[in-house]
Amino acid sequence: MSESSTEQVLEIVLPGAVEPDGLELRHRERPVPGSGQALVRVEATGVSFAEQQMRRAKYYDQPAFPFVPGYDLVGTVAAVGAGVDPALVGRRFAALTKIGGWTSHALVEAADLVPVPDGVDPAEAETVVVNGITAWQMLHGIAKVTAGQTVLVHGANGGVGSTLVQLARLAGARVIGTASPRNHDTVRTLGATPIDYRAADLPTKVRELAPDGVDAVFDHVGGPGIVDSYRLLAPRGTLVAYGTASTRDQAGSSQLPVLKLFGRLLWWNALPNGHTARFYNIWAGRRGAAKFRARLADDLGAVFALLAEGRLRPQVAARVPLEQVADAVRLAESGTVTGKVVLVP
Repeated sequence: MSESSTEQVLEIVLPGAVEPDGLELRHRERPVPGSGQALVRVEATGVSFAEQQMRRAKYYDQPAFPFVPGYDLVGTVAAVGAGVDPALVGRRFAALTKIGGWTSHALVEAADLVPVPDGVDPAEAETVVVNGITAWQMLHGIAKVTAGQTVLVHGANGGVGSTLVQLARLAGARVIGTASPRNHDTVRTLGATPIDYRAADLPTKVRELAPDGVDAVFDHVGGPGIVDSYRLLAPRGTLVAYGTASTRDQAGSSQLPVLKLFGRLLWWNALPNGHTARFYNIWAGRRGAAKFRARLADDLGAVFALLAEGRLRPQVAARVPLEQVADAVRLAESGTVTGKVVLVP
């Protein structure tokens, strides 16, 4: 069984490098899932840093305009194509899509669907799809943080940052988190010691809390500040870079800042000082599709389990109707919210 194929689909189209008000709402006929596909009735999708960069034409490997943005989604399967178990219809899943999530109905490869535990709110689940996978894999896969260690999380009030803080605390680590003063109480509630990210003496403040350095730094900012992140490492510490937020509003190439960062990390890794410097890319290893999907499913499943148990608190900054996407983007880019802005079709 499936929903009527005559239902109209609403989707948000990014026509080019535009301001939020330049995003276009489009209606079209509901697509029919092909072989191996599922049609998902989207219940929640989100505004992440990736979409913010895409609308500026600054995301490293975004497709050509026009396209429908949307890095991840949560929804209920409405119909399936040939070769897909019909028992999936009516069940709730999450998917990492990279593009295409800002819509009321999305075609997704059935193999990419990850079950959402019963009783978990779709918007709350949405906050930990790309953010949860990113935080989990950086924390446990790259930095391998263990109990008793100290870590520094930049942007501790953000979507990835707030999830990182909680996962690190669950792993038994001590967390120092940078954020604006207005978000310090929230950062404390999450379990981290806050520091003003704009403080001129930020490295000194970190050293006061961790005289021997920190065991891991998670840096989404890039730019000149990445040098301070590296210098704050304790012996055998790990720097994990996962973005270049410092360049968000700068004119110029989307690739050059990333390439410069890659070069710097490669150079640091070659130094015989015991430190590790890595750039995290969620899509690394995707050429081995089966292994890549299994790893994502396992990692997101672990995060969902913590969410369902109440050990991980979802950080929903706001729930905004899909039709009001411009307002949602402005809010997400304002720097005033904690967690993730969720779009609700």
